[in-house]
Amino acid sequence: MKLFHATMFAVVSLTAYGQSLAPAQAEKGSTLPRSFDGKPDLSGIWQAFGVALFGETGELRPGQGTKSNWGPPVGPAPYRKELEGKVSELASDNRKDPSVQCKMAGVPRITGSVVPLEIIQTPKKVAILYESGHAFRIIPVDGKPHPSDLDPSYMGHSTGHWEGDTFVTDVVGFNRITWLPGAGHFHSEALHVMERYMLQPDGTIFYEAIMEDPEVFTKPWAYRLILRHPPRDERIMESDCTENNQDLEHIVQSTKP
Repeated sequence: MKLFHATMFAVVSLTAYGQSLAPAQAEKGSTLPRSFDGKPDLSGIWQAFGVALFGETGELRPGQGTKSNWGPPVGPAPYRKELEGKVSELASDNRKDPSVQCKMAGVPRITGSVVPLEIIQTPKKVAILYESGHAFRIIPVDGKPHPSDLDPSYMGHSTGHWEGDTFVTDVVGFNRITWLPGAGHFHSEALHVMERYMLQPDGTIFYEAIMEDPEVFTKPWAYRLILRHPPRDERIMESDCTENNQDLEHIVQSTKP
């Protein structure tokens, strides 16, 4: 059984960029692996970062280097000016991170976990199983809207559809407990996330999440990762974080945001 500290979430490619940035189109003649229904096949184990203890990333192919993000340079989260103090206060103490309390990381933060996720794809539903926190999402691809009676939850409620070769999810219905990627990046229940999963000819996925929250942000914010197949025969395992984490008293308080 794998034991990972709940705060091991990496943060890259955070930018106050309000529009979706489409990656370069596949070169002429290149092909993508496809499911039996003709859609790009996203099935399998994926990972944005490897276990930080060993410095591993997902499997790298010749010419790929070690990049884990794509798109524009990093930018600050576009919080309303009167809320910047709260962000700094939360970020000043690592013990305030909800992941330290063994709470599920939420969307999109969980995608940047250092442990793998698995995508199971069918024509009517796409399931994403996360090693982190035993979390999962079942995303219908049937064109139906979100239910009108959603209860706020850690992972929100997702619906999915295809835009050409890009799988798009629309996620709402969040509670206000989780953080967005980064230290102290809280949100409200008005959070709305649009994710895009774009399979590339080199066997990677360009992942993008556009976050909108009119109660805390002045404009949309983007999070971008490159997902790769982990090395060797990786699989989803148990990542245990025990409630009432006894390590809390040993976590050193941060001296800066």
